[in-house]
Amino acid sequence: MKDLLKNACNELNLNIDDLQIDNFLKYKDILLDWNNKINLTAITDDKEIILKHFIDCLTVCKFVDFNNKTFIDVGTGAGFPALPIKIFCKDSLPTLLDSLNKRINFLKCVGDELNLQNITYVHSRAEDAGQDANFREKYDFCVSRAVANLSVLAEFDLPFVKVGGYFIALKGPLLDSELIDAKKAISTLGGEIEKIETIKIPFTDIEHKLVFIKKIRQTPKQYPRKAGKVSKNPIK
Repeated sequence: MKDLLKNACNELNLNIDDLQIDNFLKYKDILLDWNNKINLTAITDDKEIILKHFIDCLTVCKFVDFNNKTFIDVGTGAGFPALPIKIFCKDSLPTLLDSLNKRINFLKCVGDELNLQNITYVHSRAEDAGQDANFREKYDFCVSRAVANLSVLAEFDLPFVKVGGYFIALKGPLLDSELIDAKKAISTLGGEIEKIETIKIPFTDIEHKLVFIKKIRQTPKQYPRKAGKVSKNPIK
């Protein structure tokens, strides 16, 4: 598995060292252990965890150096993409936000076992934290993977980003149809799509997309709306 992780990173032109590799393998083992107690991932094969979770998350590091930058992962779940980014960019300053406290406890366990420093863990809904002055428009980046369609995700995520910062969405093959619906929401919330990068996950047939949305003005105060409204009535 060490060779697979190293070779896959090489394919992405990412230099990974032995400590980082060991941390990823520890993360994998903790993930599988906790997955017996709470539902964290449907992917349980070692090779697939490395490629479909870890390497997929690390693709964003081809384009962004997160070291000494603040970022928040909204709806982080089992820590994707924030923990792989943190392992790779050890000096990054992540906040991991999730609505389920059991997952937050898992994430703290991983952070402690891997001795990862300067991580903030937040048990909250995105709609609530996005209206909290401690989190609103405080981050250089907001990242999300497999949380919701882009119009909903934009309302969850853009309120956290500083003007001049970026919301980065890791998306799959349905992006083209999502973009049509999301343009109004992104603009309303103060964002502008800067670029979309297509990424092939090494040693798989999977192609994913990274959407880079720049925050060009403040998000209006009424967003995000209260819990339940965002998903039921996306901005259109």
